[in-house]
Amino acid sequence: MSERNVPIAERRYAAPVPEVPERPLPPTGLIADRRGRRLHDLRISITDRCNFRCTYCMPKSVFGKDYAFLPHASLLSFEEIVRLTRLFVAHGVEKVRLTGGEPLVRRDVERLVGMLAAIRLPDGTPLDLTLTTNGSLLARKARSLRDAGLQRVTVSLDALDDAVFRTMNDVDFPVADVLAGIEAAAAAGLRPVKVNMVVKRGVNDHEIVPMARHFRASGHILRFIEFMDVGASNGWRMDDVVPSAEVAGRIGAVFPIEPLEANYDGEVAERWHYLDGAGEIGLISSVTRPFCGGCTRVRLSTEGRLYTCLFASEGKDLRALLRGGYDDMQIAAAIGAIWAARDDRYSELRSADTAGLRRIEMSYIGG
Repeated sequence: MSERNVPIAERRYAAPVPEVPERPLPPTGLIADRRGRRLHDLRISITDRCNFRCTYCMPKSVFGKDYAFLPHASLLSFEEIVRLTRLFVAHGVEKVRLTGGEPLVRRDVERLVGMLAAIRLPDGTPLDLTLTTNGSLLARKARSLRDAGLQRVTVSLDALDDAVFRTMNDVDFPVADVLAGIEAAAAAGLRPVKVNMVVKRGVNDHEIVPMARHFRASGHILRFIEFMDVGASNGWRMDDVVPSAEVAGRIGAVFPIEPLEANYDGEVAERWHYLDGAGEIGLISSVTRPFCGGCTRVRLSTEGRLYTCLFASEGKDLRALLRGGYDDMQIAAAIGAIWAARDDRYSELRSADTAGLRRIEMSYIGG
């Protein structure tokens, strides 16, 4: 195949095949990286395609009509995804999140959910299985996803104002349909629904308080995410970031709030609750208050590249091992070696020195 005919993602994110130890040892269930961080969370991108063109993630200037997405044969099959997930569980993973692109555009996604839901942790309990979506297809799929074994969903929603939302998704998709998807998910039992709002100054920061007002006492958990410099196509500038402290101040001035303890070690969202008992919000502060020191996440791309950081520039090609005849113990040993060598802390180092680094796009690896 000529260079011109290789999909953009294959060319841009070429990844070396990981080394397989000569004498692989079985996983012990506990593994730590060079900074003592254990492996706990696996995020799996199941498609690089999306039906939105959000300006901070998949701008049309890059992901236009002629953009070459990965062909189906390049994607990990459901059976390959499940095989790898079992190996990650053997290393201590307890939580799996399906991402994209937009995961609900992948055909038969419910079948994959059912296959993953059948996996058990060493103590016999099921995986914590969740999914992140833009919500556009959620109203029609929520019930079947829950029936297949999905436990919760996170929905991306950057504004309540319909004009602002249509501008940000850049495909003229109405906010009402996403709100309907959120309610359908809750009605199906995918609770609590988490709603993620990426805040960009001068674009949708005026929606912070209206979003808080709308989701108060709804049973859903609204989370505000600082605009991040993921990839190289979203035009990130520090001036566009609204610090989480400012978000908390704006909300607290209208609805008094106070901080809560984290639910578990490595939780990225700082929890706050309303003093009147109307629920809680979350603040995700990757830019102004990095949480690299507690990061327990690893990411698997659509075609099987393993990344140990959202801001990584290179992954490891696990698909080559899957399709190269290696057995489970060999692949598990390779995964363990990758995590043990991990030393990522991009957000702690973010400065002028990191501005020109080559980074993968969020749409390719999931948020």
